[in-house]
Amino acid sequence: MNTQTVKLASVLLQYPTTALFDGLDTLDAFAANTGPKPARESFERFLGWLRTTPPHEVGQHYVQTFDLRRRCSLYLTYYRYGDTRKRGMAMVLIKTAYRDAGFVPSDDELPDYLPMVLDFAALSPRGERLLYGHRTDLELLRRALIKAKSPYADVVAAVIADLPGLGRRELEQVRLAWESGPPREDVGLEPFAPPNYLTGYGSRPQP
Repeated sequence: MNTQTVKLASVLLQYPTTALFDGLDTLDAFAANTGPKPARESFERFLGWLRTTPPHEVGQHYVQTFDLRRRCSLYLTYYRYGDTRKRGMAMVLIKTAYRDAGFVPSDDELPDYLPMVLDFAALSPRGERLLYGHRTDLELLRRALIKAKSPYADVVAAVIADLPGLGRRELEQVRLAWESGPPREDVGLEPFAPPNYLTGYGSRPQP
């Protein structure tokens, strides 16, 4: 897997700060070295949107998309398990993968936060395997972003471009999950979801 692709995707999927816009020239140069070609093209489209959209509008779009749309969650285990006890166990497995690889995750986020998983994938083959294991969840996120007409669909598409394609069984899983949406139970996540768990990978203003 191209480590620059997953690292750039991690940066772009976090809340858009002033530093992000100040560093667009650097990000453009970084994107030129990502791969494969569909990933580079996806990044070029997204970075072009960042350049032509006022920063406050990008920030508003980010909040409206990722914080207020249930199907556009940046938390990978949510697509498969929703707010159920099984999701808590899935996050324990991710935390174990981090620990075994010597990766120290941020305490500000849940273990399945996509930008953090992408950072892990840039550093360790275990991170790549995590992305492979959540290939169907990434596809669900991509489809939801396309339906929401969000330019962020290009960033997720760039990640997917560097992953194996979906087989027939996985496509059926995507179809069923798309029709039903994430499951609900609303219990059993207390140890994993602090009250501010949607505040981003680091600080960002509240909507």
